[in-house]
Amino acid sequence: MLELCLDGVVVGHPVIGRVATTVAEGDRICLLGPSGVGKTTLLNAIAGLDPRLSPMVWAEEGLRIGYLFQEHRLLPWRTLRQNLALVGAAPADIERLLEQVGLAGAGDRLPDQLSLGMARRAALARCLAIKPQLLLLDEPFASLDPDRAAELRALIAQLLDAQPQMAMICVTHDARDADDLANRLWYMAGTPATLQYDHALSSDASASAISERLRLGVL
Repeated sequence: MLELCLDGVVVGHPVIGRVATTVAEGDRICLLGPSGVGKTTLLNAIAGLDPRLSPMVWAEEGLRIGYLFQEHRLLPWRTLRQNLALVGAAPADIERLLEQVGLAGAGDRLPDQLSLGMARRAALARCLAIKPQLLLLDEPFASLDPDRAAELRALIAQLLDAQPQMAMICVTHDARDADDLANRLWYMAGTPATLQYDHALSSDASASAISERLRLGVL
């Protein structure tokens, strides 16, 4: 599905060093690492948004990527229904998508009329409208209270379970998210940043314990 052969040193990138790995169908990856290390930068490179690094990412032809940014990036002067229509969702699909993310009946609201958690759900619906094969999530639970974060985490897990062929890369600062969502763990560290851990997670593995050992440099 996706192959990364990044070498930021070669192109003078200030953040990312050598990162070589692949992403396959059904991979549910959580990307952890110190704050500011370059996790979002890596996600942007995968999404084709970094002109220096993105040419070093090879995707299968026609790969559909949905990107849930830290900010919802919904057009504030458009209703939720109109925001989804702008990415090509048909009217019947719009209602289904809103219901799928728990926003049934909210299609005529403007983004500013939503709570942060609802806006994140609406942005997720917009991602799903393109029927992504790869879902990129950048700190999707940041700034949400614990209950709203748990609800969104359960929703994402449910969506992935319903579409097991879909791959996910989720940047998060909380390893507990990986415990709930991931079947594979990435850990970035260093200056420039490299991928220092890239392994599948067994059903009984603790991403929290692994990431703590990585943080302490004992793994």
